[in-house]
Amino acid sequence: MSAADEILDIVDEQDQVIRQAPRGEAYAQNLRHRAAFIQARDAQGRVFVHRRTPTKLVFPSLYDMFVGGVVGAGESYDDAALREAEEELGVSGLPRPTFLFKFLYDDGAGRTWWSAVYEVRCELPVSPQVEEVAWHDFLTDDEIERRLGEWEWVPDGLAAYARLTAYREETAG
Repeated sequence: MSAADEILDIVDEQDQVIRQAPRGEAYAQNLRHRAAFIQARDAQGRVFVHRRTPTKLVFPSLYDMFVGGVVGAGESYDDAALREAEEELGVSGLPRPTFLFKFLYDDGAGRTWWSAVYEVRCELPVSPQVEEVAWHDFLTDDEIERRLGEWEWVPDGLAAYARLTAYREETAG
């Protein structure tokens, strides 16, 4: 089965399932669905950053500071977060990612999805999927901040990053 054939839950503004559709149809018709975003940090606290492959259906060849992806039909956000993190990092036995918050991503041009944001510590050696990840490294928070204006980042990841930064500032003080 290709990625475009994967069945997704299509949801409304309140994140309630209204029907199901193949991923390709959801993308082509801008149907609201669900996604999980996981910030993975190594033992030194650095963030896993990668550039997506040019064959990705959405945001090909752009940089991302999250691993993750769509939530399959009938799948929970928590299960999708663990599955996606292990798949994209190329590890097994990862601790269950910690849920932080959820928001409705909307690019203003019709692309919208409910986005659950997680964090996880990955102390295992990573071996990212070559179909998903063209380049990767673990970067410090300062390195990411420096690269924000230099690299072309996935827009939904930037939205999640801004919300995560605000969330951390709120919970720290």
